Amino acid sequence: MSLTVKEGNYASMGVTQRNSKTYFTFECEKEDKCNLVLIDKDSKEENIIEVPEEYALGSLRSVEISGINIKNYNYYYKINGVKIIDPYATKIVGRENWNDSSREKSGFEIFAGVATERFNWGNDRQPEIKKSDMVMYKLHVRGFTMEGKRALAGTFAGVKEKISYLKSLGVTTVEIMPVYEFEEMKISSVSTGKLPDYVTWTKEPEDVIEKPQKSNKVNGINYWGYVPGNYFSVKASYAKNPQNAANELKSLIKELHKNKMECVMEMFFTENVNHNLIIDSLRYWVRKFHVDGFHLLGEKLPITAIAQDVMLSRTKIFYHSFPENVLFSQKKYKHLYYYEDEYLYPIRKILNHINGDMSEFINQQKKQNENYGFVNYIASNNGFTMADLFMYNDRHNEANGESNTDGSAWNFSNNCGIEGISQKKFVKAVRQKQWRNAMVMLFMAQGVPLIWEGDEFENSQKGNNNAYCQDNPIGWANWKKTKRQASDIKFVQQLAEFRHKHALISYEAPYHFNDYLTKGMPDVSYHGQAAWVPGIDKKMMALGEMYFGEYSGKGQESVYVAYNFFSGESSVALPTLPNDKKWYTVMDTSLETEPFYKKAVLEDNQQKVTVNEQSIKILVGR
Repeated sequence: MSLTVKEGNYASMGVTQRNSKTYFTFECEKEDKCNLVLIDKDSKEENIIEVPEEYALGSLRSVEISGINIKNYNYYYKINGVKIIDPYATKIVGRENWNDSSREKSGFEIFAGVATERFNWGNDRQPEIKKSDMVMYKLHVRGFTMEGKRALAGTFAGVKEKISYLKSLGVTTVEIMPVYEFEEMKISSVSTGKLPDYVTWTKEPEDVIEKPQKSNKVNGINYWGYVPGNYFSVKASYAKNPQNAANELKSLIKELHKNKMECVMEMFFTENVNHNLIIDSLRYWVRKFHVDGFHLLGEKLPITAIAQDVMLSRTKIFYHSFPENVLFSQKKYKHLYYYEDEYLYPIRKILNHINGDMSEFINQQKKQNENYGFVNYIASNNGFTMADLFMYNDRHNEANGESNTDGSAWNFSNNCGIEGISQKKFVKAVRQKQWRNAMVMLFMAQGVPLIWEGDEFENSQKGNNNAYCQDNPIGWANWKKTKRQASDIKFVQQLAEFRHKHALISYEAPYHFNDYLTKGMPDVSYHGQAAWVPGIDKKMMALGEMYFGEYSGKGQESVYVAYNFFSGESSVALPTLPNDKKWYTVMDTSLETEPFYKKAVLEDNQQKVTVNEQSIKILVGR
């Protein structure tokens, strides 16, 4: 092979092409022996190219090569005799099939490649959805689609096929767990796992749940992907055609945008990842894949630099903390969001009567700031599903092969009297009501609500609160298509629609709790046994919260949410509305069928509303 080799230009890391020239730029100290190894895709012949120390700038080496078509080659670097995969590689060769046991024979060998596929974005634009309109849905590409259409199982195409469903649910923003290349297989050998006795897949009323295949590598797979990865490469095994993985992900994002929906990528970085690489990778996904945001996971990330990066200034950044100066120095588009579990605990505690605190609950419901947003969730991949919160007192992670010592021991859950699946109608009714209560609380909170995949239809992980290695029905969303599932989905749809129609619930600025615009009533107010006198304390278990519609800016109807966390019936006072408007009940979580009324019902008593035990009512003033 005849090649012309010259010093590169150091302008961009990784592989870049200009006209007939290809540039390879990578990290290598001047004292190190550095080689570029090109692998012919057809003949598998390796061509070793020395990159001399003269082709160095700082700790970089760069080489220009003429006479090759990069489409025909894979590559890797050899530094002091050690094989190095380019951390800036846009394609990884060797992981095309998910959890492919045959790879063990080759020692899990992988190579770097270059993604050269063209994609037509057309007039695609990022929707930039306001935080007050956002409803987030977090999913795992495999887990969300494995129980769906067989041909689309475990793929980006499977997620794309469910976009219409997500849109009907009221979702505006889809968060996807890691879809960059990572090693899902554990290199070391693993012991055979065994499903514990309590994990049973049995026939229930309206439900037929398939028995899972018992994997001989229960603890031998990194299902979630929270490990160091190849941050510029799309995970090939999530594509129908692994050779076209990048375009399949782009097609998914383009279809989301077509439906006025956003795509947020979860990105996990360890502390030792180069900060320049982190920022370069985020820019890459925005530039090449039109990604709308990133949920960043990891400690000591360069969050100030990320938040201030001008290319990322209209990209939503979700993280567990931000320096205060960064929060208040954003540009015109406010793109920073707190994403942590501080909402989760007060909600679980007051719902399940475990040291519940009404003041903590109220503070979480009204959490907002003009300059940044908050993401609220009661359940996520890390912990119990929302259904399991009311089915299990304790974690049941034996199937993970770690003697049930992994996962959080602090779940603030309540099994309603029986651990696990129950056929008792009373127990099932209480659990479903608690699930409805949780959903109402989530959608009535001012911050951005986030649903974990399957929580909208009470999906269970059989008590496993750390399903990081459960690539089986434990970790998959179970699309049972039963009457109960359809009813659950309808309920969430109605909640999202109600939130959207009543703008004050998700108001983008903090509430004032007074009539600062002299409209006749405060923007938001609380009510206890007497109107306007909430008497809030930690032991309080019933409360009314009113959103005065005139403060929505659109003259909307007022909303009153009556919370009763007490184990018996309770009443809270209703304030008298101006202009002879009356209170009508539109939803009651204590109703097993049709919690949302088909028609609003006028309250007989306009001074107080009675709420059944451990239930929530929503009223409107019109």
